[in-house]
Amino acid sequence: MRRRGRAVPAVLVAALSLLPAGRRNGFAHGGPPAAVTDDRLSGAGGTAPAPDRPGPPPTGRTGERGADTGESRPHATSGRGTPRERLRAWAELLRVSALFSVPGDALAGAAAVGGRPGRGTALAIGASLCLYEAGMALNDWADRDEDAIDRPHRPIPSGRISPAAALGAAGVLTAAGLALAARAGRPALTVATGLAATVWAYDLHLKHTKAGPAAMAAARSLDLLLGATATAEVAVPGAGTPGGGGLSDNVAGVTAAATAAVPTPGTLTASLPALPAALVLGAHTYGVTAVSRHEAQGGSTAVPLAVLATTTALAAAVLGGGERSSWATARHAVPQPGGAPGQDLFGQDLPGRGIPGRGIPGRATDPLRLLVIGLTGAYLRTAGPPLLHAALNPSPPMTQRAVGGGIRAMIPLQAALTARAGSPVTGLAVMGLVPLARSLARKVSLT
Repeated sequence: MRRRGRAVPAVLVAALSLLPAGRRNGFAHGGPPAAVTDDRLSGAGGTAPAPDRPGPPPTGRTGERGADTGESRPHATSGRGTPRERLRAWAELLRVSALFSVPGDALAGAAAVGGRPGRGTALAIGASLCLYEAGMALNDWADRDEDAIDRPHRPIPSGRISPAAALGAAGVLTAAGLALAARAGRPALTVATGLAATVWAYDLHLKHTKAGPAAMAAARSLDLLLGATATAEVAVPGAGTPGGGGLSDNVAGVTAAATAAVPTPGTLTASLPALPAALVLGAHTYGVTAVSRHEAQGGSTAVPLAVLATTTALAAAVLGGGERSSWATARHAVPQPGGAPGQDLFGQDLPGRGIPGRGIPGRATDPLRLLVIGLTGAYLRTAGPPLLHAALNPSPPMTQRAVGGGIRAMIPLQAALTARAGSPVTGLAVMGLVPLARSLARKVSLT
C-alpha cells in the first residue's frame, strides 16, 4: 500500500513536467489573468476590458504568446477566416461602439448657428465619422508593439488584421473624410483638414506627451465647428438669397433682421456662434483625457477632483440663462451698428427681454428650459459620481470607471448644448443615440 501511495505523486510530477512553465502556476505565460473590469464606453453604456492591463488573450480567434520565443502564433492570420470573423475583427479595430458619440458634435454645431440639419450637416457627420475611425485604426497601428505585450487579443497583434491594412485603412478613411467635407464647401474642408492633422498628430506623438489632453480637446472642438461651418455654408445663404436658411425645430429662430446680420457663408466666421459650445465640449474632453492618463496605475486624487469641479462649472454654463449669463450676451455685449437694442453682434435677439432669443428662456416653467435642465442633469448624473468615487478611492478600477463615465456623458452634453441653442427636437434625437450605443457596446468592446 505504501508503494502505491508513493507512486501517485510520482505520476503527478511527471505530468506537471510536461506542461509549459507559465501554465503550472495557474495562468498563461506572460503574467497573471486580468482583473475584473468596469464599464468603459465612448458615449454610452456597455462593458469592455480594462485598457492597458496585462493578461492572457481569450481563446478562439486570438493569438497566443509563444512559450520560448515570445513570438505571436495567431490562430487566425490576417485576411483569413469567415467573412463574419473578418467583419468582427474590423469592428474591434475601429471600435464601432464609440461611433454614436460622434454625430452629436455636428448636430450641436448646426443648432448653434441657427440652421436646420440638412445636406451640409449630413456631410459633416459623414466626414466626422470617417476621421474618427481613421484615428481608431491609426491608434492601433501606432500602439501595435505595446499591444503585443499588454493586449495581444487586439486585432493587429493577434494577426487578424495586418499592420499595413490598418495603416491603409487610416489613410483611406482620412481621405474619405476630407472628400466629404470638401463637398460641404471650402471652409468646411479647412476645418476638417485641421481636425485630421490633430488626429494624426495625437495618435503618432502627442498622446504620449503633456499636450495629449489639449490635442484631444481640440479635436472634439473642431468636430463641432465642422458641423457648424458645413451647416452655415450649405443651409444658410446670404441675406436676401431665395430659399435660404430655413429653421425646423430651432425655436429660438433668427429674425429677418438677424438673418441679414449673419456672417456671409463661405467664410469661417459663419461658425463663430458655435465657438462657446465647442469650448464646452473641448473642456469636457480635456478632463476625461486627463483622468485617463492615470487609469492604468491610479493614485491620483487631485485630477478627478479638479475634473469634477470643471464638470460642475460646465453644467452651470449650459444652464446659464437670462441677460447676464447668456453666451450671446457674454460674447457680444455691444451690438453692431444698425443692430436693434437687445440684439447681439450677429443681430440675434438676446434672452431675458421678453422676446424669442438664442439662449434659454428665463421662465422656470418654459418647456425648453425644463428640457435643458433635464439633459444637463443627465450629464452630471453620468459624469459626476464616478469622478467623486475616483477621488475618494484613486485605484485603477475606480479611475477607469471615471473615464467611462466621462465618455458616456458626452452624448447628454451634446444633447443639452443642442437644446440650449433652441433645437429641442434635435437635442432629443441626439439623446436617442444612448440606447443604440449601449446595445452595440454589448457586442463590440471599445478596447
